[in-house]
Amino acid sequence: MKLLVPDSTWPDDELVRQCLAGEDLAWAALIDKYKRLVYSIPTKYQLPPEDAADVFQHVWADLYRDLGRIEKVEALRAWLITATARRCMLQKKRRQKMLQMSGVDPNMADDKPDPAAVHADAEREQKIRDAIQFLPPRCRQMVTMLFFEQPPRPYSEVAATLGLAEGSIGFIRGRCLKKLKALLQEMDIVDGGLARSARSDR
Repeated sequence: MKLLVPDSTWPDDELVRQCLAGEDLAWAALIDKYKRLVYSIPTKYQLPPEDAADVFQHVWADLYRDLGRIEKVEALRAWLITATARRCMLQKKRRQKMLQMSGVDPNMADDKPDPAAVHADAEREQKIRDAIQFLPPRCRQMVTMLFFEQPPRPYSEVAATLGLAEGSIGFIRGRCLKKLKALLQEMDIVDGGLARSARSDR
C-alpha cells in the first residue's frame, strides 16, 4: 500500500509495523480502526461511561507497552478483546469495593456476562464493521449514520448530508443492507448480526 498517511483502512500488519517504528499517525489510525471494538466491551459489562473511558485509556496504554510482544499480527484483534475484558473485570471489582465501603450491596444488579460470549459478540461486531468498509462510499456513510451513530440520524438529516431526496432514503437503505448482508454471508456472519451490533454501539 503506497498511501503517504496511515489511516484506518490500512491492514493491521502495516499499521503495526509503522507503530513499532514510532509513527504517531499509525497509532492514531490503529486506534480509529478499533475504537468501536474496545468501546463496545465495557457496555457488555454494564460499566458506566466514566469507567468505560478509563478502560479505553488503559487498554491502549497496555497495547503501546506490549505491541512488540504480540507474536502474530493476526492475534491483535483477539488481544484487544481479551485485554479490554480483563480491564472491565478489574474496573467492576474496584466499583464493587467502593460500593461495599459505602454500605451498598455490591452484588445488587450485578449481571456478570459470560466471557466467551463477550468475546464472540465483540469479534462478530468487529467483522460487521470491517464488512461495512467494503461497501460503496454512499452506502458506507448511510449505514454508519443510520446504525452506528448516537443518536441515530433522522432520515431528513441523512438525506441532506448525502444530497438525496428524503423519500429515497428507505429504498436506498434497503439496497445497502442487501449488499452488506451479502458481504456478511461471505464472511460467515449470521443474519441479524447488524441489528445486534447497532444496538450495542448505541
